[in-house]
Amino acid sequence: MLEYAWLIPVFPFVAFILIGLLPRRTLGWEDGAGYAIVGAGGALIISMLMIWEVINGRTLTIDAPSTEWLVIGGFSIRFGIWIDQLTAVMLVVVSIVGTLVVIYSGGYMHEEAERRRRYYAEIMLFISVMYGLVIANNYLEMFIFWELVGLCSYLLIGFWYEKPSAASAAKRAFIVTRVGDIMFMAGIIILLKYVGALDFATLFASGGVSAVPQDMLTLSTALIFGGAIGKSAQFPLHEWLPDAMEGPTTVSALIHAATMVNAGVYLTARTYPLLVQTPDSLLFVAVIGGITALLAATVALVATDIKRVLAYSTVSQLGYMILGLGAGGWLLIKSGSTAGYSAALFHLMNHGFFKALLFLCAGSVIHSVGTNNMRVMGGLRKKMPITSITMLIGALAIAGIPPLSGFWSKDEVLSSVYHAGQFDSVFLLLWFMGVATAFLTAFYMFRMWFMTFSGEPRSEYHAHESPRIMTVPLMILAGLAAVSGFVLFMGEGFKLFLERSLEGLPMLVPEHESFADIASNVFTDVFTYLVLGLVVAGVLIAYRIYHMPGFDRSVFARGFSGRMQKVLENRWYISKFYDDFALTVWYGFSLIADKFDRYVIDGIVNGFAYLGANLGGVIRKAQSGNVQRYASLIVLGIVLLLIFVVYILPWGGL
Repeated sequence: MLEYAWLIPVFPFVAFILIGLLPRRTLGWEDGAGYAIVGAGGALIISMLMIWEVINGRTLTIDAPSTEWLVIGGFSIRFGIWIDQLTAVMLVVVSIVGTLVVIYSGGYMHEEAERRRRYYAEIMLFISVMYGLVIANNYLEMFIFWELVGLCSYLLIGFWYEKPSAASAAKRAFIVTRVGDIMFMAGIIILLKYVGALDFATLFASGGVSAVPQDMLTLSTALIFGGAIGKSAQFPLHEWLPDAMEGPTTVSALIHAATMVNAGVYLTARTYPLLVQTPDSLLFVAVIGGITALLAATVALVATDIKRVLAYSTVSQLGYMILGLGAGGWLLIKSGSTAGYSAALFHLMNHGFFKALLFLCAGSVIHSVGTNNMRVMGGLRKKMPITSITMLIGALAIAGIPPLSGFWSKDEVLSSVYHAGQFDSVFLLLWFMGVATAFLTAFYMFRMWFMTFSGEPRSEYHAHESPRIMTVPLMILAGLAAVSGFVLFMGEGFKLFLERSLEGLPMLVPEHESFADIASNVFTDVFTYLVLGLVVAGVLIAYRIYHMPGFDRSVFARGFSGRMQKVLENRWYISKFYDDFALTVWYGFSLIADKFDRYVIDGIVNGFAYLGANLGGVIRKAQSGNVQRYASLIVLGIVLLLIFVVYILPWGGL
């Protein structure tokens, strides 16, 4: 059955072809929404069958069928599929969230008229290439789909391309992620140079990368992680993601929950057999994740655009996942435990559900009131009861309130980082940063909810609940956000399930934890209650400031807090630094290069051309057809030759 996994990306790709090529009159409902739902639904069904096979212990990795694509000398490139536990987790997220987003789009994109066809075609291509990336069995195949994911995000972020801000955001996302892509490509070129292969079966086998010197292996893994920095919007390449909010909210939900940004985390997890051989790269991964988590959370504190709050929240939560993977690698090296690895991917799955929910709720609000600005909202709870309740569930989940999903996965990540601290004190600092991020997350998420749904309306609008085609996906996602955390306890447990994707690593020490063991680890850990206390404090502070009357919020605009607020509103001036650097240093360098090209390179080339042309003109004048002139020149030549023979050669001693 697993051999048919290649059909997963085929369904949405066929839908993309049909929507793009069929006459419009044959597209039916919403100009292709039906084809899109069938394409996404078909991929969902096949994905669920594959996941069921993997849950029952069947995988398709080293022995998977593949086809030869290209032969260069003695080097052969083969394409195939790789289905293991890690693939299954990603298929769960991409298939469920992707399908629900497409269904939701049937209502959300109704007003787009002529553009709907392009939207559904592009969204189908986006989902298809993400599936291709997830099931790829080698780095080159993954890189091809990686680039196609970037192309689709460019097209969808710039969906309203006539808006300068949308066109600019699309270009920014495309260019910034290219920086990471170049690093990714450089990393796999190093592996190809030393190993001569890029398929996972060869690279991950025992001794597969033994031919690579340790320093070059560290460099290559760090460069591959550079690709994840770009795609998953990690510091310092994180600024493109909040600007990507210029696309439709459904696109934001897909990018933030199921496709593009998860690709970087998936790449890092897929590279784990190599990363655990390079502790320095793992430390780099963890530090980047910790900085990103805290940095993005601070900016979300002051954002007033509902989508930008969620965008910075995504960046911060991705930082959690990357931090968990970095710390988990150290735990694996030092103690043989896969706790951090499984915790990070557990958080990826839960985050996919509650972040898709939050974005689609935000889309429902924007669809109703016609603005992203939370300062003019308020009082929507009574007019939009389903949206307000489902968004509350999403906010509780991401804040980490038990028993919702975010509580379990965030606790697992922080616990892994803390335990990694016994091997390197840097992880203790990163744990403090993670705990601070948890407090800030609870505060800014409930600041957003209270500003949007509680109190009285702060402007005149005729809000209404969204149609059922939009609210049903919200309710399904809310249910998943509420219960997906209990996957931690299902069967033999999420950790043991995912641990099997790393079988073969020499440092791995298999662990079997019962339901009681897992529950005991969570509820007897004093730090669980410390973090939970801070989360509750964050919610209560937001409640006091943004819900209860009588609090003077203008105090935040004065003194040090006012200056700090300005810094945060300017995103720590990181974006301004990039813009200034581009406008002054880089643009100045390009001007100098332009002058050099014009006056030095072109000057030399044009000088030779001028010399040749004029020399030719002089010679051409000698060819006048005048016989008398030719005879005179012959006589002159003979005289000069005689002078040379008679006088100059003897003088030279010849």
